[in-house]
Amino acid sequence: MKALIQRVTSARVSVSGEEVGRIGNGLVVLVGVAAGDTLKDVEYLVQKNIGLRIFADESGKFNLSVLDIKGELLLVSQFTLIADTKKGKRPSFTGAAPPEEAERLFNEFVKQSKASGLKVETGRFQQYMQVEIHNDGPVTIMLDSREKI
Repeated sequence: MKALIQRVTSARVSVSGEEVGRIGNGLVVLVGVAAGDTLKDVEYLVQKNIGLRIFADESGKFNLSVLDIKGELLLVSQFTLIADTKKGKRPSFTGAAPPEEAERLFNEFVKQSKASGLKVETGRFQQYMQVEIHNDGPVTIMLDSREKI
């Protein structure tokens, strides 16, 4: 499971021109579910995501997490994070989890994120979305549950 995290001042997601999610200061998290991912991958990435110290303290150092600043989360499913680009010029998505499994694990990611007490908004699973991101910094970090120690 992969999560591409972007620190933002604001963000919103729309489907067919309808806004379905909006946040202020916080994180946009694009989530890709790979074949073989489990609840342990979800738990690891949720905890890493909400605990990652990528917000500046009063000294300007990255010492605060989204929890510390009481920020907001916009979670968007994005199977293209699982793309394999090793061969040719067309990405392969065969490593992505089947849609039913990916949706189940993404929904669990949302549920566990909401348990943190933070405001959580989402896009719509398996829908074509427009995501407007006001990246702050910019700060963008890739997390991969398969790369944990």
